Amino acid sequence: MIYFTSDLHLGHQKVIPKRHRPYETADEMTRDIADKYNSVVGENDTVYILGDLCGDLSPQQANELIASLHGRKHLLIGNHDPAYDPSLFEEMRDFLLTEINGRYFAMMHYPLLAWPKIKKGCIQVHGHLHSDMGYNLKNREDGILRYDVGVEANGFVPVSIDRIIDFFS
Repeated sequence: MIYFTSDLHLGHQKVIPKRHRPYETADEMTRDIADKYNSVVGENDTVYILGDLCGDLSPQQANELIASLHGRKHLLIGNHDPAYDPSLFEEMRDFLLTEINGRYFAMMHYPLLAWPKIKKGCIQVHGHLHSDMGYNLKNREDGILRYDVGVEANGFVPVSIDRIIDFFS
């Protein structure tokens, strides 16, 4: 299976009050989000992480935590991503346009107003906004194929490619 997620901010205490996350401490948040991630993603699944994976962790702590997350990980770099160990990822880049299961996806940490192949039904997946599901519903209502895969909009778990395709069908 293929999954997308963003804005996990593992280890990042300041994101809790700023984004009204339901946690007391960064340790509690990190354990819960990592457990939820691993309960959904299998070792052989592919995961596109659209930035802001960790925060306020030493490089060693961040790399150990990333290594504990399941799946073949692709990182679309966000504004809070330090220099992780590149061997933990299949690739690390700023933007990716790819065809998956006959559907185009444009991936970037940031939302775009326009993206390649938009007229051919390309879905843009992104993070950064820390929105709730209302944002995705509004985009669908307005005919905009743009989906926030951030944890706040998706119950703090990665969202499957099938769910995103079904959402816009």
